[in-house]
Amino acid sequence: MSTPIVCVVGKSNVGKTTLVEKLLRELKKRDYKVGTIKHDVHGFDVDKPGKDTWKHAQAGADSVIISSPYRVAMIKKVEKEWTLDELIKLHHDMDLIICEGFKRSNKPKIEIVRRERSTENICSPEELLAIASDMDIKVEGVTTYGINDAVGLVDLIVEKIIKR
Repeated sequence: MSTPIVCVVGKSNVGKTTLVEKLLRELKKRDYKVGTIKHDVHGFDVDKPGKDTWKHAQAGADSVIISSPYRVAMIKKVEKEWTLDELIKLHHDMDLIICEGFKRSNKPKIEIVRRERSTENICSPEELLAIASDMDIKVEGVTTYGINDAVGLVDLIVEKIIKR
């Protein structure tokens, strides 16, 4: 059985990270084990110059893993961007995966629409689990929640996505 997943999507600077944080806090209050996947179209670097793992990568390692009693992290060079389905396999032991971004994926989505960024949503109704907004948006078959209604959104996620 694959891990349940929901994507939080929306235009740039609309509040995706803020909503993901609120959803995570509410899900953790309910004792769910939750993983996240963040999409970054610009590329990123998590290793710090001068650190041992950075030195390993600079010396030519294609994959670097660092481990401690509390965490494990891997930095891996890839030939192409991994698909969301490939990334999901890394979170096989979670009750839920929340993705930030991946608006073109075929996964259920909560879209954030904020008045100051745009008054129109970017996803089609059949892609949407819900809309989170500071406006009253009408999309047939899709419920709109307040942009800060983490409790209501998590209730929906539990009912429709997690189902346990």
